[in-house]
Amino acid sequence: MFIICAAFLSIRTCPDVMLSRLLKDHQAKQNERKEIQEKRRREAVAAATRLTEALVDHLNVGVAQAYVNQRKLDNEVKTLQIQAAQFAKQTQQWLGMVDNFNQALKEIGDVENWARSIEMDMRTIATALEYVYKGQLQPAT
Repeated sequence: MFIICAAFLSIRTCPDVMLSRLLKDHQAKQNERKEIQEKRRREAVAAATRLTEALVDHLNVGVAQAYVNQRKLDNEVKTLQIQAAQFAKQTQQWLGMVDNFNQALKEIGDVENWARSIEMDMRTIATALEYVYKGQLQPAT
């Protein structure tokens, strides 16, 4: 009876062992698939990170160049403002000099007019004196 029981037990435990082995194999394959899937997920995240960094770097180059250009423009604008202010000051000085020159020309014109006026008066006086002098030299008849 013992042999039958052992045979019966071995038959009975054989499917249990088989099922247990199948379960272990299934779990091992699932773990292997999970590891492969996790590895692929990490690779995908790393690739996406590299792509994002490359895109950001590409954009940053353009932004950095724009920033450098903006700084150059700001410096040029400051220089231009300083030069424009200096030019305006110099222009005001030139305008002042031109006004002074015009005033001097007017004064010269006034002196010239005054000199002509005096000259005319002197000629009139000279002519009158000459007329009087000639009138005195002629004998009274």
